[in-house]
This record gives sequence, structure tokens and C-alpha cells, in this order.
Amino acid sequence: MTQSIKVGSNENTKTIPQDSNTLLRLAAMIQTRLPQNGGDPETSYVARLLSKGADSILKKVGEEATEVVMAAKDLSHGGHSQPVINEMADLWFHCLIALTHYGLSAQDVFDELERRVGMSGIEEKALRKVRAREQNGD
Repeated sequence: MTQSIKVGSNENTKTIPQDSNTLLRLAAMIQTRLPQNGGDPETSYVARLLSKGADSILKKVGEEATEVVMAAKDLSHGGHSQPVINEMADLWFHCLIALTHYGLSAQDVFDELERRVGMSGIEEKALRKVRAREQNGD
């Protein structure tokens, strides 16, 4: 069942579906490709990328992020929207692989985003700086 959330100001409020099921299902599939879960680099792209380690995974995330930027720039100059969607999907997919590699989950990211809902971006960034200083003992 898909839940809905309301976003925007009172005069501009709209309801949008809140559905993280696809990302959670994809993250669960990526977990099955870990070597300790039987992932086979000979038959699975995800298992192969995970077996190559952090440098290869992070390089792929960077490549996909660059492709998102390039597709968005093309869209800004009269291009089509589908390449942005395709490249963003690739980026999210590879970010899920990176999270899995580091023992993190999509739910960790959802929880952080939920914490930020309704908070000013300026306020949130200032809070992160305070927390970083506290962690560093400053």
C-alpha cells in the first residue's frame, strides 16, 4: 500500500505518493549479491562490482553522477527528460551498491531524510557543523 504525504505551502500544497518499496526491494536484491550471500561475480554485475571493492564502486557512483549532470544540462538546453530519469536511476542504483558495500542501508538514508523534513537547509547544515565539531572534540 502506498502512503501519501503533503508538500508545499498552504496555498500550494499537493499530495504525492510516498513509496520507498522499490528502493527497498532493490537494496534487498543487492544484499543477495554480496559474496557472503552467494553472489557470483561471473553471473552478476552487482556481485562483480562488489567484489572489486570501494574504489571501483565509488568510481562508478562518480561516473553516474557526472552523467546525471550532463543529461540535466542537455535538458536545460532543449533536450529530453528521459535521459535525466535514466541516469538518475543508474546513480541511485550505484549508491545502493555503495551503501551495501559499507554495511549501510537505504533505510539509514530514509531515516536521515525523514529527520530533515520540515527543517531549513541552512539550519540543517549548521547543525551538521556543530555535530562534527562535537565529534572532533573542538
